[in-house]
This record gives sequence, structure tokens and C-alpha cells, in this order.
Amino acid sequence: MGLFSGLEKFGLGKLENMDVFEEETKQQSQNGKDGAVSAPKVEEQDLLFDKSFTCPVCDKEFHSKMVRTGKVKLLSADTDLRPKYQLVDSLKYDALVCPHCGYAALSRFFKFMLPAQAKMIRENISSNFKGIDTTSSTYSYDEAIMRHQLALANAVVKKAKTSEKAYTCLKMAWLYRGKAEHLSKDSKDYSSELRELKKQELELLKNACEGFKAAYSKESFPMCGMDEITMTYLIADLCRRVGLFDESSRWISRVLTSRGANERIKNKARDLKELLEKDKERIAKAKHA
Repeated sequence: MGLFSGLEKFGLGKLENMDVFEEETKQQSQNGKDGAVSAPKVEEQDLLFDKSFTCPVCDKEFHSKMVRTGKVKLLSADTDLRPKYQLVDSLKYDALVCPHCGYAALSRFFKFMLPAQAKMIRENISSNFKGIDTTSSTYSYDEAIMRHQLALANAVVKKAKTSEKAYTCLKMAWLYRGKAEHLSKDSKDYSSELRELKKQELELLKNACEGFKAAYSKESFPMCGMDEITMTYLIADLCRRVGLFDESSRWISRVLTSRGANERIKNKARDLKELLEKDKERIAKAKHA
């Protein structure tokens, strides 16, 4: 009597001679004598899920792609605090866009809305909004940049805090940097495309730098999730990146002389000081070349 004898009474007589472990045997023969199975390749879409949100402007529900917490590993961070994750650039999924009315903001700021702000968005954004594609399984850098552009436009229209506008500019700058890093070197116009991406990044970093400096003097902390020392360090690096070397040096000194700064952030400031000196030397040599 076979393991499956009797299945014919269910009309499944053809299955009576099945081998329980046939598939496993085949798999082992394909993978080698040790039976090792190669791990399936993880795609970007495997790390995402659709999260539900309610728009504070039109009160309608929509879904947006989000990165699964705990599924991605932080590999490193740039000196201006841009995080770099394994397998996916999570920064692409930080701008939330309501497909119904066009309201958009970084996830950190999305829920906060005054009635007067909602009115300004309805009048200046929603009245002309033509919709956005919601069918993509992942967001390309171009799509992510467009979503952040919409978030920045909304921030300006609703007269958001200076820090929110600066932070949105910073996130957009990081996206341009990410796109540049993923640009194919085999592209026919690689050099010109890279120059344009770096130009866009620099323009956004300049806006972020000016915005954060203005917000530093008139807004309270924490600001955009950062305490005063972290923001001081960030401004120091942004000044360095946009060529404001003397200002960068002063902001670095603030970190190094602060009694409230821990040793970790002071070490980062010391590293930044070394980078600043190298940048100064590089610029000086270029002038005399």
C-alpha cells in the first residue's frame, strides 16, 4: 500500500504514485552534492509595502510606498548625515503625495496642518493638480525627485517653517547625489549628466544651508529631529560643501567648544575640520595652477 493509496475515491488516483520528497531530491541534484540552496535575490520591491495615510487637506485615504523597518541595513553615512542603506535608497520613499489633491510633504511633517495652510494648498495646489502615477512598484530617482519637488512646492505655498523647507531641500540634494552615484558610466552623455546632477545638488545644498542657518537663530530645538549640536555640525558641513569655508570653520568650533557635545560628535567635527583644510588646499592649488 502506497502513502497515497485511496486517493482515487476523491478522484485523485493519478497522484497515488507521487514521491513525497521528489522536489527536494531534484533540488539537491541541481545545487550540488551538499544540497546547498542559493539564497533568492532580494529586489527593491521586496523591501517595500503600501502604507495607508489620510490626507490632512482633503481627508481622503491613499497609499504610499514605504521601506519595511528592519529589512534594510545601514551601511554608512555621508558627512552631511545622508544615510546609505543596503539594497535600497530609503530616501526615495520619504515624500508623501496625496494623489487626490496634490498635497505633499516629507513624512515627518505630513500630518501637521493648520486650517489656513490647508486653504492655501487647496487654492494654489489642488485647484490645478492633474494627478500622479501610483502604479509603480518602486520609485525611480526621477520619480522620487518629482515627489520631493511637490513637497517643497507645498511647503512654500503653505508658508511652512524655514527648517521644513531647508530639510526638504537637503533631502532633494541627497536624491540627486544618489542618482549620480547610480548613473551608468556607459551612458553616452555620462559626463554632462553627472555635471548637471552635481549642479542641482549644489544648488539645493546652498538653499538647505541658508535655510538651516536662518532657522537656527529663530526656531526652537529639536529641529527636524535634530538637537542643537547635531544641527550645528550639519550646518558646518553644508557650509564646507558649498564653499563657505570661513563660516564652516566657525560652526565647527562651536561643536568642539560646546560643553553639551558628546565625544562622538566632537570626533566627527574633528574629521570635518581635516576635510575642510584639505578643501582649502585643493582650492588654493587650483587657483595657482
